[in-house]
Amino acid sequence: MASVASDDAELARQLEDVREQQRAISGVLRAVARSAGIQPVLDEVVEACERLCRADYGALYLLEHGLLHVAAHRTQAAGAEYDRQHPHPFDRTTAAGRAAVAREPVHIPDIREDPEYSYGGPTEYYRSLIAVPIMVEDDLIGVVVLVRREPQPFADEHIELVQTFADQAAIAVANARLMEAVERQRTELARFVSPQVAELISSKEGERLLAGHRAYISCLFCDLRGFTAFAETAAPEELFDVLREYHAVVGDLIPAYEGTLEHFAGDGLMVFFNDPLAVTDHELQAVRLGLAAQERFARLAEAWRKRGTELGLGIGIEAGYATIGRIGFEGRYDYGVLGPVANLASRLSTRASAGQTLVGQRLFAAVEEGVETTPAGNLELKGFARPVAAYEVRGLR
Repeated sequence: MASVASDDAELARQLEDVREQQRAISGVLRAVARSAGIQPVLDEVVEACERLCRADYGALYLLEHGLLHVAAHRTQAAGAEYDRQHPHPFDRTTAAGRAAVAREPVHIPDIREDPEYSYGGPTEYYRSLIAVPIMVEDDLIGVVVLVRREPQPFADEHIELVQTFADQAAIAVANARLMEAVERQRTELARFVSPQVAELISSKEGERLLAGHRAYISCLFCDLRGFTAFAETAAPEELFDVLREYHAVVGDLIPAYEGTLEHFAGDGLMVFFNDPLAVTDHELQAVRLGLAAQERFARLAEAWRKRGTELGLGIGIEAGYATIGRIGFEGRYDYGVLGPVANLASRLSTRASAGQTLVGQRLFAAVEEGVETTPAGNLELKGFARPVAAYEVRGLR
């Protein structure tokens, strides 16, 4: 009877160990799934390994610039600080370095009896340790180290457990680095296209929208009055300086008013609103951008005037339906707008005098309650068979 009771107790202990392992693995997997960055996963891995292997302390090192840097630790403060200041090299003087060299688990039952072990940090708080490499395919990316205060060797099952969690850490590190690379590419891409378009390219919905779709948008064009005459006489360096300052002034405002930049074309610039992201009161946002651009440009033009350069800003805005999507050819695409609304906004900007912002009939109807305007008459515009009603924006109500 005593033997049966003993067997039952051992079976119960084994079952509890299995449950504990499952809980620990689930915790790590949840940390991976949360995508809250790499650090929570590394911390979870170290904590789980310590608990399951009955270790007193643990640490995880990641490979950076040829050295193993501590990335997560549950050790005494003195040891953690030493490791931060002294990354482990690839050699046999430390367990982490030895596992990195061997590319396989390392077990040191008692560091005081290992002639090669000569870690320079504090060693008085541990005697036994294991180190398991973290691998992604054949590439080493780090090492997990667990220690015990007393010289108590780790069992083979403990090494296997640490290997399981090292594999989870490898997945987490690979995913985190992939996400960092995507974000870095998106950030770099946003330097060359609008942030909304950069986000669109890397989104699930992006392919459908890039292929072409119909949307109701507001479209804003602006270009410089007097630029042609200025370009005929200005030195190339002066010409580029003026364009850079002009583009910087308007470019800073575009994201602030939720606009999407379609293109720069010399002194011309086109922005549209309400695509690819929906914008509340996009017609009013377009007018606000136009007024802010005129205000900032006036200060810039005053500085140019003192240098003998006379330039003004004309803006045209209209709302309407357009086809939007990827235009261009393999190797050079833009996210562009096609439709009468873009043509009308462009023609209105051409007719606008220096400092003037003209809007079309449809946009006027949408913003009439919030914007002060005066009729600009029925304008004869190139490409339009009949005169187009236009209004000059004077300010916000």
